[in-house]
Amino acid sequence: MATKTFISWNVNGIRAVAKKGFLDWLTSKSYDLVALQETKIGDPKILDQSLHSPVGYTSFWHPAARSGYSGVAVYTKEEPKLVKINFGTNPLSDEGRVLELDFGDFVFLNVYFPNGKSSAERLEYKLKFYDLFLAHLNKLTAAGRAVIFCGDVNTAHHEIDLARPKENAKVSGFLPAERAWIDKLEAAGFVDTFRQFSKEPNRYTWWDQKSRARDRNVGWRIDYFFVNANLQPRLVDAFILPDVLGSDHCPVGLTLKV
Repeated sequence: MATKTFISWNVNGIRAVAKKGFLDWLTSKSYDLVALQETKIGDPKILDQSLHSPVGYTSFWHPAARSGYSGVAVYTKEEPKLVKINFGTNPLSDEGRVLELDFGDFVFLNVYFPNGKSSAERLEYKLKFYDLFLAHLNKLTAAGRAVIFCGDVNTAHHEIDLARPKENAKVSGFLPAERAWIDKLEAAGFVDTFRQFSKEPNRYTWWDQKSRARDRNVGWRIDYFFVNANLQPRLVDAFILPDVLGSDHCPVGLTLKV
């Protein structure tokens, strides 16, 4: 059976993670596509060639709007037919958050969703971003497209998805309005792929660095791969790689039949 494996990772700064063995990790694997969030690079051309375009991969970037903040990238072995970073005059085009690659057989979106913790205004921005993104997904589905999207969604869906749900019930990242958006996403036909293969608790993708929460596995599962119904029959595996270090997030993965 022929398969493809995709990886998503919020690296919390691509230059920072490069100093912690990122390229050795990448080149030791054979992933078909690696999507990165929070690259924090305003001009990818300043990167070393080995980091900008690793051997065997073509890279695509939606640069950070300002250096040190946001930014997404994709390394892919297969050349896409079309790459998109402009979604009109709305938040999907701003801050270097969305990268869409059309491979013909499917559309792949790498997304770094806003964080709503800093202020009421940023929470409002996050919820607006959520709604605009779901509207975009619905258009792709209505057009008959198979869709994969991955990234740091910045929300844990259910109590099983974070270590301390009661303590965080009023914290952005686990607010009812944020969690309800993932409900709407699933109602629109999108599947949280990891939960198709694992119902286990204590499976997280982000840990607070200041409190050394990773040492105690006091974390949140806020990084996801979703697919729409067109691709659900092709799911082979979805997984978390908690032992891969270098960021406050760990990579997550998806394997599909091709």
